[in-house]
Amino acid sequence: MQAAEITPVVQLSVEAPAVPLLSWLSAQTQYPRIYWHGRDKAEEIAAIGICKQFYYQDEVDDHQLAQDYQSQRGKSGGQDLRYYGGVAFDRSVECWPEFGRARFVLPRIELRRSGPKVKILLNLNFEANNKQDEYHLALEAIDNLQKPKPLAPPNKTRLMSRSDLPDQHRWRELVEQVTQHNFNQTTPKVVLSRQTQIDVAEPVDPWTVLACWQGRNPNSFQFGFQFSPQRTFISCSPERLYLRRQNELFTEALAGTTIRGLNQEEDDILAQQLLDDVKNSHENQLVRQHIVGALKPLSQYVGAEEQAKIFKLTHIQHLHRAIRAELNAGVNDFDLLRALHPTPAVGGLPRQNAMNFIRQREGYARGWYAGACGYFNHYESEFSVAIRSALIEPNRINLFAGAGVVAGSDPDAEWQELENKLATILSILIDF
Repeated sequence: MQAAEITPVVQLSVEAPAVPLLSWLSAQTQYPRIYWHGRDKAEEIAAIGICKQFYYQDEVDDHQLAQDYQSQRGKSGGQDLRYYGGVAFDRSVECWPEFGRARFVLPRIELRRSGPKVKILLNLNFEANNKQDEYHLALEAIDNLQKPKPLAPPNKTRLMSRSDLPDQHRWRELVEQVTQHNFNQTTPKVVLSRQTQIDVAEPVDPWTVLACWQGRNPNSFQFGFQFSPQRTFISCSPERLYLRRQNELFTEALAGTTIRGLNQEEDDILAQQLLDDVKNSHENQLVRQHIVGALKPLSQYVGAEEQAKIFKLTHIQHLHRAIRAELNAGVNDFDLLRALHPTPAVGGLPRQNAMNFIRQREGYARGWYAGACGYFNHYESEFSVAIRSALIEPNRINLFAGAGVVAGSDPDAEWQELENKLATILSILIDF
């Protein structure tokens, strides 16, 4: 029997000297353009084109998505095929053009850097095309590769206008609704968010922005998806949804926020105040309890840190608890996505109550903001929660930030938390 009959998707690979992957990606003219850099910084990915994908734009049925997801994942066999993409925060509502409610792509060409070496991967799909047609498509993609060139200089652009949705007045109303005793008794947490739309004078190169953001927050996940020239979603997110290695799972509760200090002494004081703060500790504990509860039916063992620790970023610091699980046999990535996403750190508790409130009151569709972005394959999968993110369009930048609202939350303090979370990306983008 021929190899192509046994394995409908074939991966070829060759090693090459390292090149700056964001520079290489920015120079390419084939779409989609995909970038992924995990939080542990061990591996960096740049990829272009489509060998195979599944994509839901209008409606998504969870059971059908699960079947498609497992079908794609199962075809990797002994090969290291990776499907990169994401699912929207709320798959029941309309999402951004080209991104869809769920979209995962096996790239045509992928560059993986680990240390000083780059592995170049070429994926061939003999399910959809005959051999000659697929060879022709692959050779065409290779012929159209562009040499890397330096990224555009990170010049700041002039702010033409800014609008917030919801605005501060509406934000105050929403926080007051969530903190009302009767509502809070049944829905103890809702993560409200805001879209900040910035109109700018000059076009913005998303890959230059991501490179600058990466430099400011190196201990975050950094990723970007550009399915067409019109829109690019980039994120520099501190939050892991999960890392799965075979049946071992690593996840976390990341909730509770304060700013960084101007010096080490002030930074330590602010960190201790965050650890001692009742509202933030309660918020983080709710997230921990929910994740552990969601994983128990899927796992032989679930363990979580009892005491929160501090996770530091450039402008802010968070409360963090690590969680580890040993999964039951047969548990797949979509089981995990359905169980864990949206987490209480981006949605709320109980999940359905909070989601209904957000859907009806927040005033805009989050799209892939607060969605789950990452990759899966047969042996290992990793997803980040897409907070600290931006949707870049021609002469327009959409920024997103959220804050967990629980009993005792102050509307003005939560609004300021949104501003703190946007401080890094705004300092990169805008010439005030």
